[in-house]
Order: sequence, then C-alpha cells, then structure tokens
Amino acid sequence: MYQVFPDRFAPPDAPPPPAPPRRARPWSKTPRKGRYLPSAGVWSHELHVWGGTLTGVRAHLDHVAALADVLYLNPIHDALTNHRYDARDWTRVDPLLGTRDDVVALAEDLHRRGLRLMLDGVFNHLGRTAPAFQRALTHPDAPERAWFDLDARYTHGARSWFDVFNLPEVRLEHPAVRKLAFEGPDSVVQRWLREGADGWRLDVAHDLGPALCAAIRQGARAAKPDAWVVGEVWNDPRGWLDTLDGVLNMHLRVLLLELVDGTLAPARFGRLLERHLADAGIEGLLRSWLVLDNHDTPRLASRLPKPWQRRLAQTLQLALPGSPVLYYGVEIGMTGDGDPTNRAPMRWDEVPGHPELERLRTLLDLRRRLPALRFGDATVLDGEGLVAFTRHTDRVEETVLVLVNPGPEPVTERLALRDPRLMSGSPLEDALHPGETVHVDAGTVRVSVPARGARLLTPRMPPAWGYDPYRRLLQD
Repeated sequence: MYQVFPDRFAPPDAPPPPAPPRRARPWSKTPRKGRYLPSAGVWSHELHVWGGTLTGVRAHLDHVAALADVLYLNPIHDALTNHRYDARDWTRVDPLLGTRDDVVALAEDLHRRGLRLMLDGVFNHLGRTAPAFQRALTHPDAPERAWFDLDARYTHGARSWFDVFNLPEVRLEHPAVRKLAFEGPDSVVQRWLREGADGWRLDVAHDLGPALCAAIRQGARAAKPDAWVVGEVWNDPRGWLDTLDGVLNMHLRVLLLELVDGTLAPARFGRLLERHLADAGIEGLLRSWLVLDNHDTPRLASRLPKPWQRRLAQTLQLALPGSPVLYYGVEIGMTGDGDPTNRAPMRWDEVPGHPELERLRTLLDLRRRLPALRFGDATVLDGEGLVAFTRHTDRVEETVLVLVNPGPEPVTERLALRDPRLMSGSPLEDALHPGETVHVDAGTVRVSVPARGARLLTPRMPPAWGYDPYRRLLQD
C-alpha cells in the first residue's frame, strides 16, 4: 500500500490561488512549524498549501503501481487546513485538489492497473468552520445543535477531539448524522464506494468505538460487499478486529522499531511477537496495515537514520503478517521529525536510481514471489541473538524462514523449526542471497546471519528426476 498526502505529492502545473487564510508555498520549500493562531484555533503552518492535486496523483500512478497494489489518500474533502482532518463538508472535494469527477477518474485509472483506492474517513469530528457547526453555534433552533455536544463547561464550548479548538466532535449516534455519514445509499461512505473507491480508513477509530466502527463497516458492505474498512487504532489490536476488517498495527510498529534501534533484544522481541500473534490472531493481522511511518509520526529515515536500520526494518515490514504501508517519499529516504516536516513535498528529482528505491523494489519483488509472505501463517522460533520466525501455507515448498540479526556481530544459532513437513537433509536457500544454503537436520537448522543482516530461507525443491523426499507431501 502506498500512502499519499495529496497537497504534497505532485507539483501542480498551474496551482489555483488559495483563498485566505490559506497561503501558497513553492514546491522547493520545506514546511516549518509556525505560530498558533488563537482566532482560528490552528497553527499557521496548517494553512500553508503546496498545491498538489488529484490530477497530479494520476500523473504518477506508474510510480505507485511499481510499489503497491493499493493507493491510500489522506483526506480529500473540503476543509480549512492543508491536512483536511477538519472537514467543512464531507460531501465536497476540496477545490484545491479537484472535483468529484477527478476522484472517479483516479479510481478508474487505478482499476485499469489492477490497483485499489482507499479514502480517509474523518467522521469523529468536523472542523470549526463547518457550516453545520456554525449553525449549531449561532442558531438556537438549528437542528444541527443536536449533532454536537455544546456546553459552556467544555474548554471551547463544545466537546472537541483532544480538546483542539478546531475539531468539535460529532454525535455519530444521532440519526441525521448517521444518515449523512454512512447509513443509506446517499451517505458519504456508500456513495464514494459506488463511485469507485474500494474502502475506507477510519480516522481515530479508537475514539469512534467498536459499535460505530461495526456500523460503518456494515454501511460500507451495503454499497460494496468486498469493501475494506480499516481503523486507526493506537491500542492493542485484539477486540477491534471483530468490528473492523483490520487496523493500523501501531503496536507492532513500536516493537519493530525498538528492535532495530537496539532498545529491544531479539529474544524479547520474539516473545512479544509470539504473544501478539496469539492475542490478535493471524487472520486479523493479515488484514491489517503494517506501518513504519506516516503523516503522524517521524519519517522512517529520521526515526532510523542509518541505512542498515531501514533495510532491516523494511525487511521485517515486508516479512511480518500484514499489508505494508509505504508513506510517500520513504523510497527516497525523505526525512522529517514530525508534523509539519514529515509532510514535505515529494522530491521527484531524487527518484531516478535512488538506492533506497532499488533496495525496496528488490524486497517487494521477493514479497510478490513468495506467497507465504503475503497470506501465510506465522510461527515464532526460539532465537536468542536472532529474530526468527517462519511464514507458511499449506504447501511446504512455500515456507519462508525469516532471520534477522540487528546486532553488531555475526550470530550463529541452532533453531528448532517447529514444522514436521521440512525434511531432514533437505536444503533451504536464501532468497536474499541466491546460492547460499543451509540444510534441515532432524527438524532443526544451524544458521549464521551476518551483523545487521537478514536471511529469507526457502525450501529448494529437488530436480524432477532426482530423489525427492517431498514427493508424497506435495501429492497431498
């Protein structure tokens, strides 16, 4: 999956002038933190726009298609800020980005390439400038007053997400709001699915709660039976996977990054990973997104500044259960410690021949060629200085033994494989380093992994006319 922050992905040919208080910025300028504007309840840098458009996204779909099979867009609806998590109108595309027709055309272009489109649903709150909220504030008899929890005891006169002045929360339990957002064929969720979107990422799904997440998923299914609804959940995923198709697996992100930066020892990571698999379940994890960075976190190259750290992190991201999410610019090592520097304009001039892009393409090619990495089960092995686990399907020849050594010295260990199908004496070949093999020995294997290295070992099947210890397993 490839994530795009629409305002910063593709430079416009002729950007439309933004209406005040928004201010245009040149593509070459890096975002910097501004000052707080009390009257608007936003920071000045939230009003700076770089002019990216949906047409610009369409122009770069070949790049996206080479890296992912799903495009996920941050919010596209009309809003005050550049991030658009403060919607004025859920039903209207921000004119700076384009029109509804542009979204439909984007979906059609993606589908022709075999890709899908995920939209960002921000239904927990609106922006303070939303006409519905302004009517609620200024008209005592307005029906929209029932959409919000208005009370002078709240810091800003209304219950707001994280007590942010600009983000009044919406009562999604109210019938009129439910009808507008997700219930009925004319709702935002259902209409976009009928017009070409393939699923929704639910912003702050942990604030929506399980019941509303389930109701939104039900609404999505009514419009498109195979729609995919994934929630932004910063909690332990278990319990949420019953009401959503998947979550943003931020839990596993924390563990993975701390393994690579040396905070977590490999053996400790293995125990936590095994518990995570048992608690969340493989089916829910396979449907979830495995995120290393996004618009809310430091960029990967800032969080892990050394190239070997990013190489190991992305190897694990593509080998662990889940759908790996690539935040635009990660393929060229873009940096940014947090909002707003992690939302800088895409540096297209750095794309051709970039070493991080070439390495990532190699890993993605392996993931495409090894089915177990995409939809296989996972079994954690008992390593000490190594992270070791297998990904496996019902076909033994698709098994992948994943080994990662984040330490500064080579590690050699004997591992119990925990798979009775792997035949003693049979070779396992390294998909990352073709020609390098080890041999199974009575259900175990002795492996060596170089410092800060990784190996992906797969069974090497015997030639058609030679001795084949797997012949009857493969027949079954």
